[in-house]
Amino acid sequence: MKLKKWLALALALATATTLTACSNSTGGDTGTPSGSPAPSGSQAAVESDTQYVKNKGTLVVGITYFEPMDYKAEGSDEWIGFDADMAKAFAESLGVEVEFSEITWDYKVEELESKAIDVVWNGMTLTDEVTSSMATSNPYCTNYQVLVYPADKAADFENLTSLEGLSVAVESGSAGEDAAEALGASTVPVQSQANTLMEVSAGTSDAAVIDVLMAAAMIGEGTSYADLAYSVNLNEAQGLAAEEYGVGFRKGSDLVDAFNEFWAAAEADGTALETATTYGLEDAVILD
Repeated sequence: MKLKKWLALALALATATTLTACSNSTGGDTGTPSGSPAPSGSQAAVESDTQYVKNKGTLVVGITYFEPMDYKAEGSDEWIGFDADMAKAFAESLGVEVEFSEITWDYKVEELESKAIDVVWNGMTLTDEVTSSMATSNPYCTNYQVLVYPADKAADFENLTSLEGLSVAVESGSAGEDAAEALGASTVPVQSQANTLMEVSAGTSDAAVIDVLMAAAMIGEGTSYADLAYSVNLNEAQGLAAEEYGVGFRKGSDLVDAFNEFWAAAEADGTALETATTYGLEDAVILD
């Protein structure tokens, strides 16, 4: 009799232990196995850069001071320019506010990847380095590199095909830096293209290499750099074709498609050409 009672008690204890183990393996209220992450219903949103921007309500645009693309009129705090105006319109198409952030050009990729900014939109030449390190839009503007020098020394610079022996200011990480180095210059890297003009004007560099679109807007009579001049198409000097500008995004970002769709609509309704004309870029803007 005692043996039967002992066997019944042992069976009851074993059953209770099994039920407790099964209960614990459900992960409590989550309904997931113990040690396994709960499935995320928002995974698609996490992977979507467009949704990320919409959720936070701002499109942060990485820029440098670059007239006529991104600059401020004298006495104003508002960023204007061809790129700035189009960035405002793109943000509006996404239903968010635009925020401009001045960056160090050499760290534009790091700024994107850390999500300090959402897009690089600043007359960025589509070099192999750029297209391999970030996702890029369809090209929207043409450009080439030019040599900037003191106007009173124009005769010494106008027909150069080599920059050997010259101290040349360049924006660090730019197409202008690549061109100057390819033509033998001793380069002086600075933070922005605008800063290269300060170098030449101050006499601390012999010359500078910048985008022709900036040169046309910031150099000569009626500008802050009336004492400077520019010439020498450095793309031609290297036997290279004209450059193209594009907008940069994080690798794999779906904002690329959103931008390309926005740009196609801006072409179709005339916004792109109208804005380009406002800033004297009607001959440079790329329109299908």
